Amino acid sequence: MRAASFDQHGGPEVLTIRDWADPEPGPGQVRVRVAGCGVNHLDIFVRQGIPGVGPFPHIPGSEVSGTIDRLGAGVEPGRIEVGTAVVVAPGRGCGRCRDCRRGRDNLCADFRVLGNQRQGGFAEFVVVEADDCIPVGDRIPLEDWAAVPLVFQTAWNMLHALGCVQSGDEVLVESAGSGVGTAAIQVATLAGARVIATAGGAEKCERLRSMGVERVIDHTCEDVRKSVLSSTSGRGVDIVVSHVGGAAFVKSLGCLARGGRLVTCGATAGPKIEVDYRFVFTRELTIRGAYLGSRADLDAVVALVDAGRLAPVIDRRLPLDRLDEAHRLMAERNQFGKTIILPTIA
Repeated sequence: MRAASFDQHGGPEVLTIRDWADPEPGPGQVRVRVAGCGVNHLDIFVRQGIPGVGPFPHIPGSEVSGTIDRLGAGVEPGRIEVGTAVVVAPGRGCGRCRDCRRGRDNLCADFRVLGNQRQGGFAEFVVVEADDCIPVGDRIPLEDWAAVPLVFQTAWNMLHALGCVQSGDEVLVESAGSGVGTAAIQVATLAGARVIATAGGAEKCERLRSMGVERVIDHTCEDVRKSVLSSTSGRGVDIVVSHVGGAAFVKSLGCLARGGRLVTCGATAGPKIEVDYRFVFTRELTIRGAYLGSRADLDAVVALVDAGRLAPVIDRRLPLDRLDEAHRLMAERNQFGKTIILPTIA
């Protein structure tokens, strides 16, 4: 099979396309013929170097959709069989610890992410556990399902499990033209919340308005806090969906109403912040971190996409040999929604 991999950490230039032996599924596993694999900031961090990546050479890619190609020993045909269209759960816990038993498998100390601690999906085939595969329908093209698992799972976890979103809440979504941002807009709206979104540049702002977002703030030329307070009669928002970090984190914290919740899943603009935490306790604010989401979160969003109530936003689809270009586009924030890699398309 053809796969994109790297032998050392570095820039996009370390990604190479090479031939690998087709992987064989072990007991309880299946082989998936990859239709599409979504590109995420996690892929960039993995390529640049974060603890736990391996083994080398390493194949990144966490969001996979495709068809079951081969069953390993002990996998009985039924819900999953050869030819079944599936999405693959990007994260997997041990299944035995207290967190896994409580349905919070993403908190498991042994939680392993596809394309990070496991060989990933920027390849023609990937081997995964059979119970990590979720059958999907044909409401959207199979390759577009690769834009669902990680970002919608994360957005659902952020807003429901952690943010406790309710109908009538005001929700601020940072850099809402991203994959998780476009997902969070839909999840919040479906819950009955009113969304305020930020984006950089007139084109992205207009695309957000076309998604039905009433109030869009161009953070390159508007004061985000002043605009949010103006849009909420001076009160602020109930929830911030944060994934940028750096200075944006501090600005977003200042947009919260008393008793508000900021939920963060990333730090793409930098991990270091400086906060006057007296502002946090005097206003009874809550700051929570989100790491992907549970399997139940993923099952919920897959069902909603299958029913047509949520839909991935696709920026472009590229062949495997243009993965380095996809990484550069994401790093430069030159996309709206998700980029999908098609491993079998030259």
